[in-house]
Amino acid sequence: MIPRTLENHLEQTLRPGRVWMLFGARRVGKTQLVTHHLAKRTSEKWFSAHGEDRDIATLMAERSATRFRQTFQGFDGFFLDEAQSIPQVGLALKLLVDLLPNLRVIVTGSSAFRLDQMLGQPLTGRRSVHYLHPITVGELSAWKGPITPSALLPDLLTYGSYPEVLQLGPPEERRDYLRQLVEDYLFQDILAFDQLRNARKLKDLTTLIAHQVGNEISLNELANTLQISKDTVERYLDLLEKSFVLFRVGGFSRNLRKEVSKSKRYYFVDNGVRNAVIDQFQPLDLRPDCGALWENFFVNERRRFLTYQREDVRDFFWRTYDQQEIDRIEVDSSDRLQAFECKWSNKSHKTPPAWKKAYPNTPVQFAHPKNFMNFLT
Repeated sequence: MIPRTLENHLEQTLRPGRVWMLFGARRVGKTQLVTHHLAKRTSEKWFSAHGEDRDIATLMAERSATRFRQTFQGFDGFFLDEAQSIPQVGLALKLLVDLLPNLRVIVTGSSAFRLDQMLGQPLTGRRSVHYLHPITVGELSAWKGPITPSALLPDLLTYGSYPEVLQLGPPEERRDYLRQLVEDYLFQDILAFDQLRNARKLKDLTTLIAHQVGNEISLNELANTLQISKDTVERYLDLLEKSFVLFRVGGFSRNLRKEVSKSKRYYFVDNGVRNAVIDQFQPLDLRPDCGALWENFFVNERRRFLTYQREDVRDFFWRTYDQQEIDRIEVDSSDRLQAFECKWSNKSHKTPPAWKKAYPNTPVQFAHPKNFMNFLT
């Protein structure tokens, strides 16, 4: 199994009487991570179940104290996979941990918009939330050796880092897997959402975003292109974020007159997913979008790295109205800044004059294929 950084957090933060919640896109390895970890807890007895199993769904829906005690008494832990399939599962889990305070509970889910609704309020103060991403370059280094990420960089930019993709051989197998992943899994939870009316528009919107990675998004322009309302565009983008297809970054400003602060950029959770959405897997030397691929990769990897390090960091991009810009700004809990500019070439690069003037104590760090691991381990 590919070593996962988050398994260490599971070991350190799993507690009786609390629900350890693991969110993430389908096929990123949530089930495998948990089952691998539980296999090592040989002195404990665990009850494992899947949210789509009718028997367990009925049991949880009934919320019967008697049946809960009959079923789970004598177990050290309860693992519920894909919990979003069970209506009002949060209320059931609250009752369970109240009845059996010594029980450890692990829940996974790939639909944040459903789980937020069903788990949030009932489990306030009783949950620990974690997110599993596709394989990071740090995990890849631990699995295959420290030079592997640099050696595999063209593949990572083209096919991404889903666990199964990294273990497939021929390029055509990886392409087929990613196409199926996008069609059959990543949109599955969104298309099943009760109020979603136009699946084609959702996919068209995702395609438009794929062509604008690293650029600011105009909601009005997207709405006009798709011939839907701006509110619908915003709602679809929110669903794409909560089902772990996209993530957004806002503009950074300290209220200087020339700084743009209201715009947003969207990135994909995985480069392979982005390329599958537009069905483009050509070699990098034949592609005009290497800069966008590199920016999506680095911004995403930096985000994953900080998440697993449990760093309290807010992320932004920076741009002025006269088009000076920096790809990534990080603000930590002490309000200290770090600035990163993504460059496909490792030639000499200059810091935007407006940034130098406004933030002279924060030098820009240029991330390129020759040095990127310095910022990700």
